[in-house]
Amino acid sequence: MIPDLIVLADTVHTMDGGHSDPIQAVAVRAGVVAAVGSRLEAQDWAQDGTRVVDLGSATLTPGLVDCHMHPVFGLDLTIGVDLSGAAGLEDVRTLLASESRNDDAWLRGWGLNPNSFGEVPLHRSVLDDVSGDKPALIRLFDGHSALANSRALEAAGIHGPCGFEQAAEVVCDGDGVPTGLLLEAAAMELVQRHIPQEPFSERKARLADLLRDFARSGLTGGHVMDHSEESSALFQALEADGELPLRLRSAPWCMPGSDETEWKRLARTMGTGGRRWSVEAIKLFVDGTVDNGTAWLYEPDTHGQSTAPFWPRPEEYAAAVRYFAARGIPTATHAIGDAGVEYVLDALESLRGDVPADILRGTVHRIEHLETVPDGLVERFKGTGIVASMQPTHCTHYSLADQSDNWSIRLGKERADRAWRCRDLREAGVTLGIGSDWPIAPFEPLPIIADAQLRRRSGHPGEEPIAPAQALTALQALEGYTSHAAKAAGLWEVSGSISVGKRADFTAFDLNPLTTDPDEFAASAVLGTFVDGEIQFMLDRTA
Repeated sequence: MIPDLIVLADTVHTMDGGHSDPIQAVAVRAGVVAAVGSRLEAQDWAQDGTRVVDLGSATLTPGLVDCHMHPVFGLDLTIGVDLSGAAGLEDVRTLLASESRNDDAWLRGWGLNPNSFGEVPLHRSVLDDVSGDKPALIRLFDGHSALANSRALEAAGIHGPCGFEQAAEVVCDGDGVPTGLLLEAAAMELVQRHIPQEPFSERKARLADLLRDFARSGLTGGHVMDHSEESSALFQALEADGELPLRLRSAPWCMPGSDETEWKRLARTMGTGGRRWSVEAIKLFVDGTVDNGTAWLYEPDTHGQSTAPFWPRPEEYAAAVRYFAARGIPTATHAIGDAGVEYVLDALESLRGDVPADILRGTVHRIEHLETVPDGLVERFKGTGIVASMQPTHCTHYSLADQSDNWSIRLGKERADRAWRCRDLREAGVTLGIGSDWPIAPFEPLPIIADAQLRRRSGHPGEEPIAPAQALTALQALEGYTSHAAKAAGLWEVSGSISVGKRADFTAFDLNPLTTDPDEFAASAVLGTFVDGEIQFMLDRTA
């Protein structure tokens, strides 16, 4: 064995539990791990032509993988002014007014948190006051809603309620006049289609910058929860230029109103891709979000909302899942509310009688988000093989321990107390993949790993933790980005640990994620990333 590369580090967490002696050296040959051992053993591995990267006191782990992200879809969601830091309505107005002076044709913004409006209802008049003669469309932080001004509604020909195949809504007042609030994709698209399209070259450049930022943050892969023809074109173009620094596993959307003809078309896309990107699963939605009243709950929220599924005829959702599962195609379903999670569990459990056992065993099905679930639903996960995919910063960034935030108020105390039950799911033996849902929340994995342990925002020690009993251990949080991320994609045989024969994807840290205080770890440096044994990013410590 003549390795192409040897990586040395004082601490190596292989995440496979198979070594009694400390590992400090990893050999790579042809993009896979060829050997693991001590620094002394590594002296015998090196040959002429072997590159040796000595990371000194660093910690090396399997490459971090974000289990839920939207890099291409996020290009649209992050145009204009970032409103995520607005502390109140006056901040929102100030930021929008400044952006309006700079934007040419449309006023755009994103990341708007309804908590910043306080008791003021979301209404087009807020935008009308600052947008002048420009049409405006502002995305709310949840990605499932937007606020349009009067000019934008006029440009889109929206004058009253609209009907949709999915549970979407043009919100209107008591007189049937649109308020400007648009709920879910179909309603937002009515306005979105009138906005001038960004040139492909600009989108490619923005995506390249974003993916480089992902690599610098420690990511070596991502589960992309959307896909389109444009996504394929962008990934192909970046890969041709050598600018795809991490692995991307995509899942196109299957939406209400689709039929078997559309399902067949989606099935034909499975396995397509390039060297580092591929289409491997189907993404579905069974509900929306708590914050805008489109989640699917057993009982209405405190506004009388969140009572209906995203698929007006939910049995069609179950039929779609059955179609893909029977063909060995993994599914990932967005389900936030308790009734939504239960319906997905019912649909997936019913596959046992409809899908051959060998196909069912070999296919991973996931539920995304699971924001509020009672004990009984946690118990139902046991032994099913169904994966939970969750985002700790949805909890720590958008809710508060005193439950004074919009999410908690809508749910009420009992349901808010069942928030993001990461620890309970792990203790039930469930595979738990962790991610960011970028651009809904920041993508940097180190703060997310810390937040999963702290149940508050890292770097804010004065904040009270939210449901602290649901905190993950340091090992569980790291597993969510490594071994459990691989299992969530059905890739444990080839990735997720530093083991002989597996992909040589690594992340190097300045500090040890398993022994460092979470707040300190969140603020520490990523030293480098490797994909296929090739350096994608290496921190220049001489700068």
